[in-house]
Amino acid sequence: MPIELITGAIFLAAGFVQGVTGFGSALIALPLLSLYLDIKVAVPLCILNSMVITTTMALQLRHQLDWRKILPLCLAAIPGILLGVTVLKNSGSELIRISLGLLLISYSLYSLLATPRPRNLHPAWSLPAGFLSGLIGSIFSAGGPPTIIYATIGNWPKDQIKATLTGFFLFNSYLIAIAQTSSGLINLSVLGLFAYAAPMVFAGTLLGGRCYGLLKKDSYLKVIFAFLILMGMMLLVT
Repeated sequence: MPIELITGAIFLAAGFVQGVTGFGSALIALPLLSLYLDIKVAVPLCILNSMVITTTMALQLRHQLDWRKILPLCLAAIPGILLGVTVLKNSGSELIRISLGLLLISYSLYSLLATPRPRNLHPAWSLPAGFLSGLIGSIFSAGGPPTIIYATIGNWPKDQIKATLTGFFLFNSYLIAIAQTSSGLINLSVLGLFAYAAPMVFAGTLLGGRCYGLLKKDSYLKVIFAFLILMGMMLLVT
């Protein structure tokens, strides 16, 4: 089967997952892409498709976007993204990967088993969450776990959680794409595969958005934590 068709099928599934949860496209796409693509091709390709996903979802959720919550996360992510792109281009990231995987699995299992009470976090917590999400997202294309944790701890409605994640990842994906283009990671080879993947990821996102509407908040949070566990396992075994 041609690589272009395989890549399109992967991003159809990836778009569906993020359409349902608000994150996680890289959880599906990155391990599969890395079976036949270099990681420095797979990560930029995920970022380009993330632009399609987050733009589509932002238009769908435009009435729920609260930029007072989203903007501090975005501003704090900028230095993290710049640092992460440098790390991806010039060095390994083994310690970050293993530490993040263990954190995600531990936190998600605790949230699923102990059902902790929601907390009203001080807005200042958005700054470390945004910075770490920018750093991690630009290295792993892994959906910014610190921001996901920050959004799910608060006593927010389901739509506000998804809209906050979408607005943040919209900003992140565009900024990371600019940084990766300027560093030479996004090139003609990556853009060629993106041309095949973009229509498929768009279709998957629309389908996932329809399924999201069927979930109640408790079920939605359980889906998020389950995918965080999978994301943590992916980071540990990659």
